[in-house]
Amino acid sequence: MSDSKQSQIRRRNDPSQSSALRKSERTRQAILDSALDFLWTHPFRELTVGELMSLAGTSRSAFYQYFADLHELMEALLRGIEDDIFAAATPWFEGAGDPIPLLEETMAGLVGVCYRQGPILRAVSDAAPMDGRLEKAWTGFLHDFDVAVTDRIEQHQAAGLIKQFEARPIAIALNRMDAYLLIHHFGRRPRGNQELVQKAILRIWISTLYGDEALAASDSENRSKRRVPKSKNK
Repeated sequence: MSDSKQSQIRRRNDPSQSSALRKSERTRQAILDSALDFLWTHPFRELTVGELMSLAGTSRSAFYQYFADLHELMEALLRGIEDDIFAAATPWFEGAGDPIPLLEETMAGLVGVCYRQGPILRAVSDAAPMDGRLEKAWTGFLHDFDVAVTDRIEQHQAAGLIKQFEARPIAIALNRMDAYLLIHHFGRRPRGNQELVQKAILRIWISTLYGDEALAASDSENRSKRRVPKSKNK
């Protein structure tokens, strides 16, 4: 084992180093959380390092230990919500079996993530047309989902679950619809109704990808789940 590798292991196992790392992670997370709090009520253009660090309860100089500038902070927030959305989308992206329940689980997770972090999407998409760095970040964010959804549609087409059509334009249309609907309802307070947004997105995805029969079956199954059995008279 190399000396550098041994040194890394010693530092990782050193309680004082571990404690310092946890404190560092907490400070960075506090900055990210404070930025999200700010973005609930303000656009990105009004964000300053001074105000952000006042919200975070730490010194201005601490900001630059974690981020080069506010753009890097916003890019970190966008990467974080992208990771959370991809994690929520795992059932449909990777699951096997009936795709409708998998899609339902995915959309519930997607809406939940955006209900909690919607201002990040609003801030970046609003700033993108006038800010080259955020435009690049936003374009890359959307592109990642376009690729993933296109691949999954094509996989389901190959399996005979979805009819044949050009997958990429449909993937782009569905993703842009999702993005701007979620921004509209969850980009600022007061937020929209989480359940209604989830149902709207799900209906469009099921009918577009799997057809009206799949949508009718899903509606019928959901109605059955909601139906409360009548009590029997004894």
